[in-house]
Amino acid sequence: MPRRHEARSRYTPYDGGPDPLAPPVDIAEALDSIGEDVMAGYSPERAMREFLRRGGQSQRGLDDLARRIAEKRRELTQRHNLDGTLQEVRELLDHAVLSERGQLARDISMDDGDRALRELTLDNLPPSTAAAVSELSTYDWQSREAREDYEKIKDLLGREMLDQRFAGMKQALENATDEDRAAINEMLTDLNDLLSKHQQARTSEDTAAVDRAFADFMDKHGEFFPENPQNVEELIDAMAQRAAAAQRMMNSMTAAQRAELMALAAQAFGSPALMQQLAQLDASLQALRPGEDWNGSERFDGEQGLGLGDGTGVLQDIADLDDLGEQLAQSYDGARLDDIDLDKLAQQLGNDAAVDARTLQRLEQALRDSGYLKRSSDGQLKLSPKAMRQLGKALLKDVATRMSGRQGQRDLRQAGAAGELSGATREWQFGDTEPWDVTRTITNAVRRTVGEGGSVREGLRLRVDDVEVSETEARTQAAVALLVDTSFSMAMDGRWVPMKRTALALHTLIRSRFRGDALQLIGFGRHAQVMDIEELTGLDAMWDKGTNLHHALLLANRFFRKHPSAQPVLLIVTDGEPTSHLEPNGEVYFEYPPHPLTVAYSVRELDNSGRLGAQTTFFRLGSDPGLARFVDSMARRVDGRVVAPELDDLGAAVLGSYLGSRGPAGLGDHYGDWFGDRGHWVE
Repeated sequence: MPRRHEARSRYTPYDGGPDPLAPPVDIAEALDSIGEDVMAGYSPERAMREFLRRGGQSQRGLDDLARRIAEKRRELTQRHNLDGTLQEVRELLDHAVLSERGQLARDISMDDGDRALRELTLDNLPPSTAAAVSELSTYDWQSREAREDYEKIKDLLGREMLDQRFAGMKQALENATDEDRAAINEMLTDLNDLLSKHQQARTSEDTAAVDRAFADFMDKHGEFFPENPQNVEELIDAMAQRAAAAQRMMNSMTAAQRAELMALAAQAFGSPALMQQLAQLDASLQALRPGEDWNGSERFDGEQGLGLGDGTGVLQDIADLDDLGEQLAQSYDGARLDDIDLDKLAQQLGNDAAVDARTLQRLEQALRDSGYLKRSSDGQLKLSPKAMRQLGKALLKDVATRMSGRQGQRDLRQAGAAGELSGATREWQFGDTEPWDVTRTITNAVRRTVGEGGSVREGLRLRVDDVEVSETEARTQAAVALLVDTSFSMAMDGRWVPMKRTALALHTLIRSRFRGDALQLIGFGRHAQVMDIEELTGLDAMWDKGTNLHHALLLANRFFRKHPSAQPVLLIVTDGEPTSHLEPNGEVYFEYPPHPLTVAYSVRELDNSGRLGAQTTFFRLGSDPGLARFVDSMARRVDGRVVAPELDDLGAAVLGSYLGSRGPAGLGDHYGDWFGDRGHWVE
């Protein structure tokens, strides 16, 4: 019978790569945040970047990752110093001298003159560690333990020098034999030959020869390169990065430390051949990769000494952290989150950081692919109509929640005031007075009963959640002009974003629930202009002084005349008296305090609105007494109203006034109660 192969599974820790089981990223929170920033004057691109930097409620952002990068970098420089190798050599030297003194004191057979000469040599060793090691190079050690310690110094220096260029050499060459050292020398010779051939390659035949030489080199010496480079360029990249880090470590030392190490280096493995090979290697790498940081340095203030190899590794870590910091900063042209090296991030901060960065990458891609952001003709990102609808729905829901919280009012879900059927249905809510849709209600009950395993032959029992009601539309049409103040004071006093939120919420309500109504948005600062919702939402704060209510009313009255069969509704949001008007020649006149002619022109156009039958509501922002007197007198002229909401209630105030003006008689009369003590009506 054929052998059966058992299926086997291997489980490893998640490394931060794409997770096939990960749910789609939720961009709702990101979209809300982007919308807020756009309305505050940010470009959509910058708003998206800001959200990715801050992160969300359950998602760490780029700033948090950058903070952890900076903390680790600071911790590395504050914990370590660069005296590790010198300290280790000094300890071995002191131990060797101490052992030798003990041997001289115990050896009774030694000639007294010879003993005195040896003790004199040990007593007069120079204070410099390198000079002392050099002076003892010809000393005939009497203590076997002392001789071994001195040989360890030369062995340590050789291993440290190699560990600077080849990570792990210090440990790999511990207790190395002469054969091991010979293998190292052969590898360095072959490596320098390979790099020399690569530097001199000019033709395709030369390049092919280098590729063959690289393959032969890796077959022979591949054990020394755990990075497993696939070609000579990858080999050079890996070695140049570490060699540059070794050079930065030397640059970071004091002049005395560098001089000590250079003098000690001559003792490495007891032969200058190693240093000659390494010097040639460094020169080749620097010529091949001049773009590496060969001249940088760091300041280390800690107490934990670093050897040459470990110090080079720390400098490499610092370079990686600097690269990650630049990637996370996203401050260069064309920056994308895909630029973040997730493997390097996981190595430095752990897999959780890589998972966070991967999620942010997916979020950025989802935002770009979702259709919420679009490129304009000038190449700039803008909020798409889909995004505007989504933001408007969120704002409308927020306004409805605020309105339903006033005096027990429920959420505004009906399509319009009682009137004609719209053809749409919805689930019944407590307090609904709309007629039942009997067909949908019975169908829901039948489906539920059958789905629960029951039978309808013996009768059908209705439940509350089976009931659906028919939505209605209002019979009247309205022409709504929303005049929003875009003057300097609106931006200065923090009223810019609430004003935009209000306009977007009203726009969404009319476009989604009262499609028969017409809406015109008019912004008025030093002059007035008609704006579409995208233009108003993306409008930067305007720092020109002036409040041209006269011009805004001119545009509103022109709009009302275009819709003679609709009920005119005039909604004015302002925080200041009119300070500018249009002259007969079309020029803007500005003066503060308000010129009487400016006030007269504004009053004349408001009277024209009254003659057109406009239902007028002023929304007064701020507590300026002069503004209050002006607005009150203006409202009385046209039998209008004034509401002074707090900024948080501005959207609910405007939408409530609109609904009251177009709903059944009396709805607007009770609107003031929805604000309790947070706002008041001024008749």
